[in-house]
Amino acid sequence: MTDLLLAIDQGTTGSTCLVLDRDRKVLGTANVPFPQHFPEPGQVEHDFDEIWSSVTEAIRRALATAAGFLRTEPDEVARRIAAIGITNQRETVGFVDRTSGRVVGRLIVWQDRRTQGMCARLRREGHERTVRKRTGLLLDPYFSGTKIAWMLEHVDGLRTRAERGEVLACTVDALLVHRLSGGQDVATDPSNASRTLLWPLEGGGWDAEMCELLGVPSACLPPVRPSNACFGTTRAVPGLPDGIPIHGILGDQQAALFGQGCFAPKTAKCTYGTGAFVMVNTGDRTVPSKARLLTTVAWQIGDATTYALEGSAFMAGAVVAWLRDNLGIIERAADVEPLAREVSDADGVVFVPAHAGLGAPHWRPDARAVICGISRRTTKAHIARAALDGIALQIADLMDAMAVDVGEPVTLLRVDGGAAANDLLMQIQADLLGIRLERPTMLESTAFGAASIAGLGVGLFAGLDDLAPRSDETTIFERKAPPEHVDALRVAYARAVSCA
Repeated sequence: MTDLLLAIDQGTTGSTCLVLDRDRKVLGTANVPFPQHFPEPGQVEHDFDEIWSSVTEAIRRALATAAGFLRTEPDEVARRIAAIGITNQRETVGFVDRTSGRVVGRLIVWQDRRTQGMCARLRREGHERTVRKRTGLLLDPYFSGTKIAWMLEHVDGLRTRAERGEVLACTVDALLVHRLSGGQDVATDPSNASRTLLWPLEGGGWDAEMCELLGVPSACLPPVRPSNACFGTTRAVPGLPDGIPIHGILGDQQAALFGQGCFAPKTAKCTYGTGAFVMVNTGDRTVPSKARLLTTVAWQIGDATTYALEGSAFMAGAVVAWLRDNLGIIERAADVEPLAREVSDADGVVFVPAHAGLGAPHWRPDARAVICGISRRTTKAHIARAALDGIALQIADLMDAMAVDVGEPVTLLRVDGGAAANDLLMQIQADLLGIRLERPTMLESTAFGAASIAGLGVGLFAGLDDLAPRSDETTIFERKAPPEHVDALRVAYARAVSCA
């Protein structure tokens, strides 16, 4: 009997695995962190072997937890897995040797800013309009294409090998497919391909014009399959039998949109992870953004492609980690909420979390974080409160931009991700937006989405109607703050952003 699903959620700071049954009840879950590498200011790297170790350990722990729940052995749980779904940090990229299976050096992470100069040069040369039209994206170091170009120029011999097709430039999902399948398969899906600057919005294969612009040989790019396609089967994976189909891939934010049941146009979600990401479904049409949001592929099921608009805030949960690790004003991430609750507001302190630049709608990679309005009576509680305000204010800016592009305000926002567990942050967000927020009991919506599309791929679910969210498993947040407080906060934040 194969009636269980395994979701692999490979994130920026850790790997999470979930074992779910066909009712999408979580039977086992585990998260395993892995190291971050910062070789130079503005540079962020991952070692794929460390990622892989975290994935296999998370699989082991999730199977063990599920086995305890089911009163059986982990091997028996593994034999019941019908399919594996993958979701991943999207723009992080590296090269894999097709013969040896080894990853060349470290991966360059989506947060990395080393290609800022290249992006600026391409903008000066007038290429951004073409980039926006063809890919729906902007010229920003965030995306994979310029990272690939950088590696081709700076890693000895890599360009020659890429031109011969001996190495492939892969986002993390494709690297996981390669490793899970024992090197027998490698491929990505449109939700990830559409984040590389090398994939045309209308699909049809890697974009020759964009490859030429960035100097990326098409021979080094992996195959692209529909999001619910089969991406090979397991081979020699610790703790798993051979032959389990890898039957679904979605980039992390698209997986959260899918996991939150945002299948209809104009439904929206915000995921609060390391960064925060707002995405709204636009159906079967691409919507060019007037507000410098991203137009992207949400998913492709069979031959049908669904699109979305997305806005990104690069620092969300990472702000709390910074308060803990760099300032030392909290010991654990969970301590930020009780500390911030010690004060009724930030007492004029404004925090712009631009540590890694500002994303949409500002797109200022040169911006840096600002904390202003500090007086002699400012305490660490005020700074903690201002940090939560800053996270939520970024999302308010993004939601304003969404309303411009969609043509009307979004009236419901589904929220998920680790930082969404913070009740105070969610209430601040509801106060700023003045709309209803729905938070599911199960906050791992990215992994939930990966499991859902894998189950759809192998036929455990008949269609999208089987994947609708349950209203009895949500917490509701609505505005409580007076409008004048919200207006004052937004004016002060806009002023501070101009100084970032």
